[in-house]
Amino acid sequence: MSAQRNRPPRIFTRGDVLALVVYLSISAVLDYLSLESELRTPAGPLVLLCAAGTATLCLWRRRPIVAFAVVLCLLLLTCAAGSGAEIALALIALYRAGAEFGSRRGWAALGVGALVACAGALITAFRVRLGPPVHGLALRVDWESWPTDWLSVSIVLIAAMLIASLLGINAGHRNRQVRAIMERAEQDVSIAAAGERERIAREMHDVIAHSLAVMIALADGAEATAAARPDESRRVMGRVAETGRRTLSEVKRLLTAVRDDSGAARPMPEPPTMRHLPALIEEFRAAGLPLRLDQAGAPEADSAVGLTVYRIVQESLTNVLRHARDVRDVRVRLEFTEHEARIVVTDRSAEAPAAVGHGRGLVGIQERAMFYDGEVRSGARAGGGWQVFVRLSLEEQ
Repeated sequence: MSAQRNRPPRIFTRGDVLALVVYLSISAVLDYLSLESELRTPAGPLVLLCAAGTATLCLWRRRPIVAFAVVLCLLLLTCAAGSGAEIALALIALYRAGAEFGSRRGWAALGVGALVACAGALITAFRVRLGPPVHGLALRVDWESWPTDWLSVSIVLIAAMLIASLLGINAGHRNRQVRAIMERAEQDVSIAAAGERERIAREMHDVIAHSLAVMIALADGAEATAAARPDESRRVMGRVAETGRRTLSEVKRLLTAVRDDSGAARPMPEPPTMRHLPALIEEFRAAGLPLRLDQAGAPEADSAVGLTVYRIVQESLTNVLRHARDVRDVRVRLEFTEHEARIVVTDRSAEAPAAVGHGRGLVGIQERAMFYDGEVRSGARAGGGWQVFVRLSLEEQ
């Protein structure tokens, strides 16, 4: 859609071609009727009016106001010396004014057109009595009835103009609605894409921050045991490599969610859920955390809830691994009821300095909790350690 919007406007559209074909067809029929009878309309004015009408249609796209004024002049001239084909030209102009320039300008164009139509009807009322002949009809001699003829022709012309204007205004309103819907759809796509990028950024932060913290802890342990226990040190470094490969695989999994150049969405692999939580706990235990997991109840089969709980536990334990010192005990407690889920991650460790922050991690936890109308409380514990409490509401909003 953006490529279509940036494309330069065409000078001649299919609507212009259709209007030209309709006008020339009507002009050919009415000119034939005006020339085939013995009471002929002079051919010169017919040819000049047809040429002027064709040029006006070609001018419409570039100078619509000028073209509309010329059309009204041609309407008067055709009533005076033409075949009446330019009346169709006036109806086309009123339709396009309503369709392309909005209802207010469409009604204004109708008002001006109605005044010109009354003048044209007056000219016609005298022409059928004075000449030149129109459509091979004999001149009339009943001068006392010219007001009736003028009124009748005025009503017919104004009624036709009203119908053309209404059709044009309705078509323009419909086209504007369609364009507005398409623009809103494009905005929705942009918003969805931004949300997808934010989600992927959050996921990558969780994955990379967690994995780096585990790898650093394992590498520190391997360095400390390298001299005294080289075999154990090699096993720990093997875990570092395994964690790195798993992280790389997880990053690739997230990147496959990004749309390719053709715009086709690739299928998103299965995200982690509650059933992946035991493996996560074992991973942190291998990194050196004395970790316990207590769980009461289980969530319903909702991958979103499972992913949220998994990421909250992962981020909380990553913060413990990164910031806590002299960790003596870490406890993860999960409680699930019908209406809510509670996640409590508590560690007993050395008292942390006041300057230690928690960066993007706690912000990510708060954002995930907000999705479930939840709450997050975190802070230092008396005697050392840290606690993160998260409550998620599982009731339907």
